[in-house]
Amino acid sequence: MALFLTSLDGLFWLALALVALLYLQRWMHREIQAVFLILTRHPGITIGIFALIFIPGVFLHELSHFIMAQILRVRTGRFSLVPTPMPDGRLQMGYVETERSDFVRDSLVGAAPILFGTLFLAWVAVERLQLAVMWDVLRDNQMNLFLLGLTILPRLPDFWLWFYLAFTVSSTMMPSESDRQSWTPPLVVIAIFLALLLLAGAGPWMLEHLASPLNEFLRGTALVLLVSVLIHLILIVPFLFFHRLLTRLTGLDVG
Repeated sequence: MALFLTSLDGLFWLALALVALLYLQRWMHREIQAVFLILTRHPGITIGIFALIFIPGVFLHELSHFIMAQILRVRTGRFSLVPTPMPDGRLQMGYVETERSDFVRDSLVGAAPILFGTLFLAWVAVERLQLAVMWDVLRDNQMNLFLLGLTILPRLPDFWLWFYLAFTVSSTMMPSESDRQSWTPPLVVIAIFLALLLLAGAGPWMLEHLASPLNEFLRGTALVLLVSVLIHLILIVPFLFFHRLLTRLTGLDVG
């Protein structure tokens, strides 16, 4: 089992990218809300602006729940993109009502936003932002070409539109707490099934036939998420600056 896991370094990069994206997403949301709350001094207006910024991502998030539910024949109810403050202080950006079914379908419906979001980001990165070419150049250690590519990148057609959509989708695709509630049973089942296969002696066969393609998939997914991490790192800098500047100018701050 240890040998099988050591062949899956993509799992490490995927986990690292997910943790980094989750942390940066929450940090970014706090900074954006802080900036607009200091500017407007009105929570309602701040929520409205925040919702408008992220509405493309929220729409894809909730639409992915709906589409997955329809594919799996899970009944759906109301659909909303109206932000709602929750009693615990969180902001519910939207929702789609789905009936409870078996844990497999519930898990897939809950995981739909990150599945659809990752697919959308991969398409934008490859087809619209040409990042696959940039990645190949970087892997070949052609730093001059890579740096030249970075300067050309913003000149691509509709670059800023796709950059904005990639940001809003990646910043809202992480499953919510309610989305994750049904994940424990299938994860336990998968872990038990994998352990039984390894105990039965299927480890060498899995290592030979499954480890390499699975690791490539995990690496590719991690790379897409790391692009999202990079986008958040780029955008959080100006919001941190404006937050500090507004605090100094107005004497107000938001914890």
